[in-house]
Amino acid sequence: MNIIVRPADCNSCYCRPDTTWERENKDFYCPDSIDVLEWTPVIFARVSKAGKCISRKFVERYYDAFNFGALIYTGKEEIAFTSLADHTSLLPFPLYNTIVMENEENVYEVRRNDELIFSTTDLGETNGELKQKLEESICIASQMTSLRIGDFVALELCSRKRLASKDDETVRLSSEFCGNELYDKKIIF
Repeated sequence: MNIIVRPADCNSCYCRPDTTWERENKDFYCPDSIDVLEWTPVIFARVSKAGKCISRKFVERYYDAFNFGALIYTGKEEIAFTSLADHTSLLPFPLYNTIVMENEENVYEVRRNDELIFSTTDLGETNGELKQKLEESICIASQMTSLRIGDFVALELCSRKRLASKDDETVRLSSEFCGNELYDKKIIF
C-alpha cells in the first residue's frame, strides 16, 4: 500500500511509506532529533481498481471513497526526509462515498488546541471543485506510478504551516467533517 501525495500547487507527486499511516488515532510522540513539526490538510481517495496512465474521462472508475486528513512533516528540510516519520499521515476511517462531496454544507475543519486553523470554506472552492482536483491528482499520480488497489492518493489543500515545536506545550490537533470527528490527537515533544 502506497500513500501518493500531490503537494499543493504542484503537478508532481511523491510517495510516503505505509508506516507513516496513523490507523489508530494515537498520540504522536515526536522524536528527540526533531525541533519543529509542520502540517498540511489533505483530501484523499482510496484506489479501488489498479491502473496506469488513467485518463480524466475514466478516473471515477478507479476510486471508491474519500475523506479529509492531514500530513505532518518533521521540519523544513527536503520533502523526501521530512515525510518519512512513522504515524505522520492522518488518513482517518471511515471513508465517505463520493456523493457526500455533492453537499456544499459538508465542511472539513481542523483545530489546534481548540482554535480553528483550517476550514475548506477558506479555500474559496466548492466541494465539487475539490473533487475535480482530487481526480486530477489521481490522473497525475497514475502517469508516474502504477496505482494498486488499496493505495491512497492525497492532495495537499494548502502549503505547509507550522504545527508545533519543542518550545510549545503539548499540542492537540483535532478535526471534523460532516459533524463527525475524524481525528483527535496530542503532539508531544
